[in-house]
Amino acid sequence: MNPITSFLVFVLAVGGLAAGYLGHQLYLGIALIAVAAVVSASLKMANVWQKFVILRMGKLQSVKGAGLFAIIPVIDSVVAVIDGRIQTTAFNAEQALTKDTVPVNVDAIIFWHVQDAERAALAITNYREAIDRVAQTSLREMIGSSMLAALLSDRKEADEQLKLEIGQKTAPWGIAVSSVEIRDVAIPEALQDAMSRQAQAEREKQARVILGSAEAAIASKFVEAAAVYAGHPWALQLRAMNIIYETTKERGATILMPSSMVDSLNPSAATLAFALAGNDALGSNRAPANFEALVTKGNGALESSDRLPHPVGT
Repeated sequence: MNPITSFLVFVLAVGGLAAGYLGHQLYLGIALIAVAAVVSASLKMANVWQKFVILRMGKLQSVKGAGLFAIIPVIDSVVAVIDGRIQTTAFNAEQALTKDTVPVNVDAIIFWHVQDAERAALAITNYREAIDRVAQTSLREMIGSSMLAALLSDRKEADEQLKLEIGQKTAPWGIAVSSVEIRDVAIPEALQDAMSRQAQAEREKQARVILGSAEAAIASKFVEAAAVYAGHPWALQLRAMNIIYETTKERGATILMPSSMVDSLNPSAATLAFALAGNDALGSNRAPANFEALVTKGNGALESSDRLPHPVGT
């Protein structure tokens, strides 16, 4: 009973009792109580989201919307109160086989609302239970016609397919489906491990392809550099001396260089001694013709099995 009806019934009942016992007007009191009973049975109020389906002597009389309205007691009856707001129904499919015979557990949720209150009340016994059954059946049909990879990757497409299938089945009942969302797709643990190994192998393959492409690009650049150095020998010598300088910048580093490498650079002995040993002045440009091994340290010092002679002034 709605608040307005309850208030009117209370006022009429109190008035009837007061008239009967206090005013000694028994008939008036009985009449007021009878009116209160009629009001309580006939005066109805629907909220803005509600629809009242009313039958009169077994036939559809009307569908009342929001507001206060009255029905004829005994003759009229409210057979259904339909909630027009958006409703949600969770459903699932356990151990359903996909098209490639993989058992999966799928959880989903459907958003729907009653579009036609008359058909929802008269065309089906329990439309809520029917929606749940139809949703489960449609979900299993969709899983059986889909590959596992498509089911895992194309969620939106699967949602749209379910929405269309369920909407077509519930439309005759006055139910409109707003959307369907698949919340989770669970697969067996053994298959999860296999898919994980497959994905890892695919990533390793892609990494090797990228590395090979990088090696090919580097090799082509080296070929271009070799062509440049072949036409400009002094450029190769400058590059080699720069490499030696870069390797001796770090303190505490020790680098062994064979004499053949030094000879390949073909610098003058005085220039090499100045670059590696850091002498303050050069007295002579003479140096031994044969170096067995050079050891350079991070502080720029030079050691050799054949020590360089001190320059002799002229």
